[in-house]
Parts: sequence; C-alpha cells; structure tokens
Amino acid sequence: MSAEDRIERAKTLYERAVFTGDAGVLTDAERALDAVEADAALARGRILHARFLSERAGAGSSPVEDPAELPLFERAIELYRALGDTRGEAEALFWIGCLHQVIRRDNETAVPQLERSCQLAAQAGDKPTQAEALRHLGIAAHMAGRLDEARERLEESSRLRRELGALPGVAANMVGLAYIAAAQDRRADALATLDEAHALAQAHGAHAIVRQIEQARTEI
Repeated sequence: MSAEDRIERAKTLYERAVFTGDAGVLTDAERALDAVEADAALARGRILHARFLSERAGAGSSPVEDPAELPLFERAIELYRALGDTRGEAEALFWIGCLHQVIRRDNETAVPQLERSCQLAAQAGDKPTQAEALRHLGIAAHMAGRLDEARERLEESSRLRRELGALPGVAANMVGLAYIAAAQDRRADALATLDEAHALAQAHGAHAIVRQIEQARTEI
C-alpha cells in the first residue's frame, strides 16, 4: 500500500468514526499513519546519508555527520517494530549499521546491526536489503583482515544483486572483491575483476563506480 493509499485510508476511517460513532477504527487509522511516518523517516535519513557521501566525494571536503540522520532511522525502526513490519525493521537496521560503519568508522557497533538486518531481511524475503547488509558485512570483514569471509559475503551480495538486476551494485561489489584478490596475492584476478566491473558500470551509467574502479587500478 502506498503512502497516498494509507493517508486516504486514515481519512476514510476518521469519517467512519465521526459519522457512525465507531471509534474502534481509529487504531487502524493511526497504524496507517505510523507506516507513512516510518517510510518518510527512513527516506529522509537516506537522503541525509547520500548528502554525506556526496560531500565526502568532493575534492578536499571533510563532511560532518548530520545529527538528524540517526534519530530518523531510530524513529523508523521504532515504528516498524510496533507495526510488526519485519521488512521495514530490517531496512532501518541496515541504515543504522551503515551510519556507524561509513560515517562513524565504528564497525564494532555496526556489525551487530548489519547481522540482524541480514537475518530479518532473509526472513522477510527482502533481497535488496539482504544484499546491502552482506556487502557491508563483507567490508567489515575486509577491514578486520578476514579476507575469505569478506570474499564470501561480497560474492553472496553480488549473487543476490544479479538476481535483482542491480548490476551497478554488482560492479560496486566487484571493486571490493578486486581489493581482496590483491590482498590475497591474486593480482591478475584483481585486474580482471576491475575490467568486468568497469564494463558493467559504464554500461549502466554508474559514473561514481567508474571513478572507484579507476582509483582501485592505481592502488592495486
């Protein structure tokens, strides 16, 4: 159900309560609006996160965490849990984990959130969120020097993304896989992986990923 549908349902239930005296329907109206609020909080938090990434990519910039981002994700998870929305809870958990990992550089806090997100996403059949969580768990494992685990996580994320047709996301994962291959003294595999990633990214206009690939080539 879309946000527009939920708002319209809340209006209809309000009218029923007013004109028929059936106040019991107001709980359903509130739940519909809670779902809208949760979706909006999550979407607004994602926008703040994207702004941070954009500023970080700028030359010579040192972005600062927006203090509104984490409370938005926390509000979303609170509402999703109250609604029993496992899929929404998994996505909100992912973004909380992503914030701690990407912005705060705190994998110790991030990993439990990402693991729980991955579990709930798998339970809900939410492959996009599961793939995101696996990617960031792979990044955490790579940073901790657990290269085999990192490779396994990123490959599973890529498998899910291919199923979904999210090929720019596959290219992004392949950048990480190339770094892992280089760290395992598989330089030829690393360069071949970057070549494949470049073709995918170019074909789908993923210019930010192309820049990551070019940087990786200079470092490997």
